[in-house]
Amino acid sequence: MKIKTRLMSAVAGAAMLAGAGVANAEELTVGYFLEWPMPFQYAKVQGTYDEALGMTVNWRAFDTGTAMSAAMASGDVQLSVSQGVPPFVVATSAGQDLQVVDVAVSYSDNDNCVVAEALEIDKNNAGELAGKKVAVPLGTAAHYGFLKQMNHFGVDLASLDIVNMAPPEGAAAIAQGAVDMFCGWGGSLRRAKEHGNVLLTGAEKEELGILVFDVTSGPSDFIAENPDVVAAFLKVTGDANAMWADPANRDKMLPVIAKDSGMDVEATAATIDTFVFPSVEEQLTAKWLGGGAQEFMKGVADVFVEAGSIDAALDTYENNVNVGPLQQAAGQ
Repeated sequence: MKIKTRLMSAVAGAAMLAGAGVANAEELTVGYFLEWPMPFQYAKVQGTYDEALGMTVNWRAFDTGTAMSAAMASGDVQLSVSQGVPPFVVATSAGQDLQVVDVAVSYSDNDNCVVAEALEIDKNNAGELAGKKVAVPLGTAAHYGFLKQMNHFGVDLASLDIVNMAPPEGAAAIAQGAVDMFCGWGGSLRRAKEHGNVLLTGAEKEELGILVFDVTSGPSDFIAENPDVVAAFLKVTGDANAMWADPANRDKMLPVIAKDSGMDVEATAATIDTFVFPSVEEQLTAKWLGGGAQEFMKGVADVFVEAGSIDAALDTYENNVNVGPLQQAAGQ
């Protein structure tokens, strides 16, 4: 298994590009995921971001958080919405100067590993996974969850044939019988589950300390130079989340979010109902950006070091969280 070589070459390339160019004063480019429905997309479609920021906001879709890191390193993207914590940790551990500016979403039930149904393997006989082929998007939240689950079940990583695949590719592979297990999220996870079963539920993963949440992130230099822009962006996002929290707005928002996600309304509802969007006030508490997120990042990094996926962890990830813009958005 040569996870480390492939993963480190990707993050090293991204780190070398760090600091290259940012958007001009009239435009902002933001990364996001298709098939990952979130309230901010209602504001995106309505043009609320453009109006609030006083500039054109361009949106660029990605398959993985590691690709988001590379785009931010090159200067092609200034902010990424819903970047997974593991890809953020991989990039910053390699030297890329990124910061978290908010907690985008928590979703322990919408990021998981699925075992092909023909194998008849579940949590009671997970040891039988030895020798099997697994599709894992390296350096992502799914990768972290995969490592933690394999450690929990005592499955030796060296015994597995691990293939680096973005979730859409992995879902297609397990459907075709080309891999024995899929790890991923969103619409790809939903499709993969049509061909197999999860080893652990979201609640069972949380009991093991496998938290799953995404952040809004950006290059530290861009955030420092454009605090008002970032604060305005986070204010629109927070307002959209608050709007979604009121059930009276669901029928109006859901079809818009579904279309922008590239999904039908039924699939969008099934996906977004597994998501939790912490309020701005909640995000600023000790559970999240007041210390909990920083501690969790260190834990993720240490797991990746132990697995040989990255060379070393930072001593602390406290400098990789900047609550200033979010506090400004909250009027504090």
